[in-house]
Amino acid sequence: MNELKSHTRTRAQESTGAIEKLYITMRHLFNRGFYKPMGVSGESLRESLLTLRPEIYGSIKEDKIELQGLLYVMDRLPDGIEECRFINLTSDEGYKNSHFEPIIPLKRRRNCYRIDSEQMNIEITRGRSEIYDILTHLTFLFVESHKIMKQVLINENGEVIRDWKKLEQAVLKKGKLTQEEKEVALTHTANFLGRTFEEVKNVYPYFATEKNENRFLNIIYFLGKIAIQEIIEDNKRIITFSPVLRESLGHHIHGEKWAYQIKQILQEKGLLERPMHIISANMHSVMNSLYAPKALASEFLKKKPMQVFEALSISSNLKLREKVTKTALAEGMIFIEDQSGTNIDVQIIDTSKIKKSPYTSGLKDIEDLEKPIIIVMDYAFGEQAYETMDELLKPFVDNFKKRHFLNVVSVSIMGKAGILEGGKGDIMIPSAHVFEGTADNYPFKNKLEKSLFKDDDVKVCTGTMISVLGTSLQNRDVLKFFHNSTWNVIGLEMEGAHYQKAIQAASKIRRSISPKVKVRYAYYASDNPLETGSTLASGGLGTTGVKPTYLITEKMLKQILDTSKN
Repeated sequence: MNELKSHTRTRAQESTGAIEKLYITMRHLFNRGFYKPMGVSGESLRESLLTLRPEIYGSIKEDKIELQGLLYVMDRLPDGIEECRFINLTSDEGYKNSHFEPIIPLKRRRNCYRIDSEQMNIEITRGRSEIYDILTHLTFLFVESHKIMKQVLINENGEVIRDWKKLEQAVLKKGKLTQEEKEVALTHTANFLGRTFEEVKNVYPYFATEKNENRFLNIIYFLGKIAIQEIIEDNKRIITFSPVLRESLGHHIHGEKWAYQIKQILQEKGLLERPMHIISANMHSVMNSLYAPKALASEFLKKKPMQVFEALSISSNLKLREKVTKTALAEGMIFIEDQSGTNIDVQIIDTSKIKKSPYTSGLKDIEDLEKPIIIVMDYAFGEQAYETMDELLKPFVDNFKKRHFLNVVSVSIMGKAGILEGGKGDIMIPSAHVFEGTADNYPFKNKLEKSLFKDDDVKVCTGTMISVLGTSLQNRDVLKFFHNSTWNVIGLEMEGAHYQKAIQAASKIRRSISPKVKVRYAYYASDNPLETGSTLASGGLGTTGVKPTYLITEKMLKQILDTSKN
């Protein structure tokens, strides 16, 4: 019996196999150039996703429609994609210089273009991780659309149930729906979605946009309509990968342009030889920490620093934000808006020009030429982290073909991650990154330590972080295995192993930066995928993320600007 048991595959092993199969299949389809997601060519992807049953996609395997998963996916795909049969993944191929208006998804910075009523083009500039992300979301979307079709289609002649006809009337009606008409449509929709009226009514406003408050009804209708056409008329949806995208992927085309512009500006401003500290973070916490106490002196007198930072995190407080930005630009900050297609903006901060900050008080006895430069880069996405960091750490070859090695003293990475022991807002300090699906591991000496946060009333855990191929593919079984095994995994994210791979290559093999470069990694928890109702699909962090973000930023800046430690 024991012998038999030892050969039985656990759910974790099945899930790991499904993740592996998903990525092999996606690579194969990408090389092929096109596929039909609900046809024979998409079968392997669908089966793998249904075997995996990721937490983020909730009830994907049940007959009822998954509403939270649908909301998560639609926030990351372009508005109107549910109406399109042809989805074309392209490189940056010049659409920005055309009459097409870019459509930017709410939760993913990528340019998408509606070419006509049937076609949506999605620009891929962030490497393979972005393709995996989109294909996984589209597979989920189309699986859900066929679930709708099966609930509403009566026979092969295309006859549909009454509930469907009532939804169609509401969606195709010109003008605004009255409250009564809206609730009637939601009642009929709830019937075939397998959800209660209350569930449907509660989720409905989360899908709304400024232009279309009835977007939820629109999404359900067109998902179902195109799925019906696939079955009745054999009009299959098709996903294609443009020849230019297939040719350019993996060649660091965008990362190279991005890094060259940064180094060119550093040279123009006479900053190329200065000691440099690179921080991968958001575009506000470093700037606000250094400049807000001066720019908003009166606010800091009335409130605690964390309350001011919370106010700055609310997008409607535009005047407060503008004050800080104005001070920053006047005192040594250069903002580089991305032109390369990486979607990664950059701030270069010359600390010699900061007039008043508690962080820079220890620099007053140092010559200006020795004062550090801080390069803050916005978050990368998955494999893009390797591309951008690899290019940034390379020597700069200027217009006169002269090579300049950068004096990189430290690289600090702050990010959001899923936590496996704790909850939203907790902090994770990793000692190593392990790459999912492989035994590739990257241990390092992290200059940030748990003891630094002992007086900050925040929960901190230390251990291994796992860099996953995509957060939307994780399920409870895989995560429990990582958490309970000797890998001692405390959380999951998508970039750490890629960053560390680039840093180690530059410092230990290529020797383009000092082998003594210091590294700092810290993450704050955006969700706990092991807890029901606490996955990413359950909603954002809100202001819960403000405290850990600024605490991590504070520790990083203190170490960077403490001259006794550099």
